[in-house]
Amino acid sequence: MTQRNVWRLAQRPVGDIADGDLVYRVENLPELQDGQFSLRVIYLSLDPTNRIWMSDQEQYMPPVAIGDAMRGGVAGRVVESRKAGVNPGDLYAGLGEWADIMVTDGTGLARLPEIPGVSLAAAFGTLGLVGPTAYFGLLDIGQPKPGETLVVGAAAGGVGQIVGQIGKIKGCRVIGIAGGKAKCDYVVNELGFHACIDYKSQDVGTELDRLAPGGVDINFEQVGGDIMVAVLKRMKLFGRMPLCGMISSYNEVEG
Repeated sequence: MTQRNVWRLAQRPVGDIADGDLVYRVENLPELQDGQFSLRVIYLSLDPTNRIWMSDQEQYMPPVAIGDAMRGGVAGRVVESRKAGVNPGDLYAGLGEWADIMVTDGTGLARLPEIPGVSLAAAFGTLGLVGPTAYFGLLDIGQPKPGETLVVGAAAGGVGQIVGQIGKIKGCRVIGIAGGKAKCDYVVNELGFHACIDYKSQDVGTELDRLAPGGVDINFEQVGGDIMVAVLKRMKLFGRMPLCGMISSYNEVEG
């Protein structure tokens, strides 16, 4: 019988994720039933929302149950199929399990086309949920206009880096916020942001006063906490704030 490697949720984290919250198992792969197929996971996306799914608080989808395989974004190739229309070798991506191979009926997964020259990993970036999140969040909610100042939290992340580049296309002055010199160098030198504030070594408020003395028109918020407060204090009248996430609070015991 085929075996698989899988991570299961053993207990709810209290604060930061700790040893023992997740357990690693080598298990027999469940036998395929009619309407199911097995998927070899090639890529697994680790995201801030994984921490939310580990808690039992009310959220946008049910939390992972204790003992279940940890939920995550996956992309992979079909190994064996007993589901009509699904064939070995097909590519699928969507919500799956933290495992190297999984058995599924296809719920939460979508078939992907083979695109020459495009990595399967793009299913987690521009061609996945990240791309539309950045696109619609900035354009529909932020409504950027030429000459405006756009601040992007978590600028080196998947959503943030796309937001900043769209902002530049729309003629905005784009200021990123990221943690560490390497990330800020990437944001400015590779992604083309006009500036980046390293919140680990710089005071965000002081740097915003220097980089955007006239105030901020759009704050694409992903972080929350003190960084968000610093930006809010410098928002212009009729400024816009697309709220994409609050990652600074995901490990809080309460709230």
